[in-house]
Amino acid sequence: MSYPASPNGAGAIRVRPDAAQFWAGAAATAVVAALIALVGILVSRWALGIPILAPTGDGAWGNAHTGEYALLAALAALIAAGLLYLLELGAPAPRVFFGWIVGLATLAAVVYPFSTSAPLEQKTATAIVNLILGIAIASLLSAVSARAIRISRTAPPAYGQPRPQEYGQPRPQAYGQPRPQEYGQPRPQEYEQTEPVNRPGQPPLDRPGSSPTPPNDWR
Repeated sequence: MSYPASPNGAGAIRVRPDAAQFWAGAAATAVVAALIALVGILVSRWALGIPILAPTGDGAWGNAHTGEYALLAALAALIAAGLLYLLELGAPAPRVFFGWIVGLATLAAVVYPFSTSAPLEQKTATAIVNLILGIAIASLLSAVSARAIRISRTAPPAYGQPRPQEYGQPRPQAYGQPRPQEYGQPRPQEYEQTEPVNRPGQPPLDRPGSSPTPPNDWR
């Protein structure tokens, strides 16, 4: 994402996420999401006795659906990271849009279990795990994005080229050119050269060594 150049000609500001740091954080977020899914299934099936994703006879870890659920959680984290990366590159207020998108997706994941024919306790347990997953993914990726952002400036104008002026300021003039007058200010008037005026009874002022005589009323 780029911002326009500043008035003093310092160059445009560019905001870009550091790709290596961002995707390292995204990979770590995917691992955390998979672990949250596994821990949620373990707590529901073993600690609370609620058989989510598999029958009770499959034990505390369930069957193959447990691994699929963990992989889907990691994949959802990577998809959210890719979306945030694209928003950081070109969208205004990227984290606001990201928060809305992830929030609505989390709401859909929370509501979806209640549309199935499973018992109410299984629906509730699955919805809670999905809610925790959505909150974790959104908060971790937002922190990763804030840490990986890099701010840079483009090069200022080359030597000899005029810099952009602030609104209302006169443009710089070349050396030896008269300055432009501000709006509403009178222009300076040129004075005409005149000859010196001599008083009656006074010697000319331009004669070398002459000095004026005082008038009669001075005595």
